[in-house]
Amino acid sequence: MLVDAEGNSTFESTALGSSLTILPIESLSAAESASLVFMREEEKLAQDVYTYLATLWGGQTRVFGNIARSEATHTEAVRQLLARYALIDPASTLAAGVYANTTLQGLYTQLVAAGTPSLVEALKVGAAIEEIDMIDLNKALLDIDNQDIVLVYQSLLKGSRNHLRAFVTALTAQGVIYVPQYMALADYQTIISTPMEREV
Repeated sequence: MLVDAEGNSTFESTALGSSLTILPIESLSAAESASLVFMREEEKLAQDVYTYLATLWGGQTRVFGNIARSEATHTEAVRQLLARYALIDPASTLAAGVYANTTLQGLYTQLVAAGTPSLVEALKVGAAIEEIDMIDLNKALLDIDNQDIVLVYQSLLKGSRNHLRAFVTALTAQGVIYVPQYMALADYQTIISTPMEREV
């Protein structure tokens, strides 16, 4: 994963593929299969919301466009795992803002609406998405032991921590002190009090 000065954390597809090839293809549990399918769409949701918010607020900040491009590589990383295990890709034919998972479909609608009124509200949506991603990834990792999935998910977590820091920095520049909406305050403060993670 490549991390730039602003914290945009992007998978390099060829390097990721090379890293995965040296790891074993292990038996896949039902929990691992379900997690990969869900995470493919959750990362797509992040990309789709940020892309939409960039059309609204891109003239005032680069953060949405930059992180949307990073998120495109995140959902592609999960797609590589789906292909590796011969699982059906739920997002292969779906347009932006459309999801097979009804919970994610509802969340997309909610987040887009929340981020539309102002730049500050849009930045709060960005931070919320990264919180949700981290909560879901940490929960998923409790039931995952396949080395390749753990590798990708741990990298996604680091990327989300960096992106959360980027959104909080942008909110601070707007004079807003961000309060976490989903994750525990202590966990949030631990992330925000540490610098961008360059080696991912």
